[in-house]
Amino acid sequence: MAVMARDVWTDERLDDLNKRVDGGFKETRDEFRALRAEMKGEFQAVRGEMKSEFQAVRAEMKGEFQAVRNEMKGEFQALRGEMKGESQAIRGDLGGQIAALHRSTQQLFGGLIATMALGFGGMIVALLTQT
Repeated sequence: MAVMARDVWTDERLDDLNKRVDGGFKETRDEFRALRAEMKGEFQAVRGEMKSEFQAVRAEMKGEFQAVRNEMKGEFQALRGEMKGESQAIRGDLGGQIAALHRSTQQLFGGLIATMALGFGGMIVALLTQT
């Protein structure tokens, strides 16, 4: 059976190992710092891009909402004008119809009064001629 050689850890070898471990940790810390700096820069860039995009969207929405408001305002004004015109036309037509009804009513009552007066006059004449 072969006996494996056993490594002897001398102080110099332990110091070298210690330096290599320290160096590895330093490299790891440096890499983490670099990664953090890179991520921080990327996040700032993304935030800036998002901020400008959101501002653009807000401006676009504000313009679109204003355009819709103006269009609605114009349409409501046009509708009010149409309704006012229709209302005046209805009032004018209704006024004409009421005036015609008033004339017809006056003519009817005038005719009734004249007919009654003639009837009473005829009865008086008939009574006077009978005697």
